[in-house]
Amino acid sequence: MNSTITEYPVPRDLELPLPLSADWLAIFLVLFFLLHIFFVNLTVGGSLLTSFFEWRAWLKRDEKFNKLAYSIAETITVNKSLAVVLGIGPLLCINLLYTTEFYSANTLTGHAWILIVPMVITAFLLAYLHKFSWHRQWYEHGSGKIFHLMIGTAAALIFACIPFIFLSNINLMLFPDRWVDVRGFFSSLLIGNVFPRYFHFISASLALSGLFIAGWMGRRSYPAAKLEQFTHSDLMRMGYKISFFVTLAQFFFGPLLLFTLPSVGLNTTLYVVILSGAALGLVVLGLLFTQIRRTELKLDSVFVVICVLFSAVVLAMGSGRHIYRENALAEYRLMIRERTDDYRAELANFKQQLAAGLIKMPVTGERVFLNCAACHAADRVLVGPSLREIASLYSNNPDGIVTWTRNPGKKRAGFPQMPSFGHLSQEELRMVADYILQTAPRN
Repeated sequence: MNSTITEYPVPRDLELPLPLSADWLAIFLVLFFLLHIFFVNLTVGGSLLTSFFEWRAWLKRDEKFNKLAYSIAETITVNKSLAVVLGIGPLLCINLLYTTEFYSANTLTGHAWILIVPMVITAFLLAYLHKFSWHRQWYEHGSGKIFHLMIGTAAALIFACIPFIFLSNINLMLFPDRWVDVRGFFSSLLIGNVFPRYFHFISASLALSGLFIAGWMGRRSYPAAKLEQFTHSDLMRMGYKISFFVTLAQFFFGPLLLFTLPSVGLNTTLYVVILSGAALGLVVLGLLFTQIRRTELKLDSVFVVICVLFSAVVLAMGSGRHIYRENALAEYRLMIRERTDDYRAELANFKQQLAAGLIKMPVTGERVFLNCAACHAADRVLVGPSLREIASLYSNNPDGIVTWTRNPGKKRAGFPQMPSFGHLSQEELRMVADYILQTAPRN
């Protein structure tokens, strides 16, 4: 980092105990995230492919693609539910491991971050409406069909936008030296390499969704009546083609992502992990190409090998993300530890001097008023009347407040009787009275 410690916020650590060691939490973060992102990919990629095939069916007047779109749409509502449930694990882990960085990024992009919740709800409702209204007569023809197409497109676009907001926040948390430059969500997009990350994510979603089509719809047990104009071999080849061409595109987006990463998090280990994943990706690409060229396809050991290698590629990329995150935040986290150590030393020294009588806490009206703050607020009723009302009753009469607080009675219904504060000295009570009359809001 080029900035000095005074140019951006470096708080002391919260020093709360972790439920597990940081190493185990890091392992769970990567594994839970990969499970979560698997279903996120299927939700986003599936919704985009559903919209694409439904529009193609309508434009080409080809009913078989409409049935294909519906078959994919049936899986989206299941996959999105699993994505949400499995998102709890990585969210908890990242909250524990990167509390300061994660919440700071969320705060800086507050409006966009808060919008994720209504966007998720809206996308879910649209996805259900899109699926369950598919074969309604009103939606089959004319303007009804256009409306149905727009519902599916809207759901797909919202599903695609939600990860973009989340990804921009995860990106922003890596660069605390740039937080002072952020003025909301859109300015955060100028930090790091948000767009290459997002293009890589979208291509991964489509590649995985293509592989899902090949495996799920290409299996022999899949009801042929649902897609009567496609054979199982046709569906496998279509899925393999989608996965092949999008994976091929990733060999453009992947290097673009790597070479646009800010140098703060780059090291040899990261390059080894990422390039190892890319090498396995080349093997996957070759296997997909050989499968596409076969005249007849069926689920066999090659499909299993492709899935295993694809999973290894995803694991390598997920591990690479964590390595980069740790590298990028290493100096900042060191600063937080140093600030925490300084705070501990100052606090220990203060306690020693206080115990030795070398320091005496100043007694002020504000400090003594803390005895009263649980029941009296400035301009609203809590357990007792507000300071505004007290000041109006005892205007220019602080001694009246002192007398009352030493020996209070019960004046009005609806308020409990105030306890005596005779344990405080006359001087302390006068300080409180002056503080109330000086700070109470005026009409």
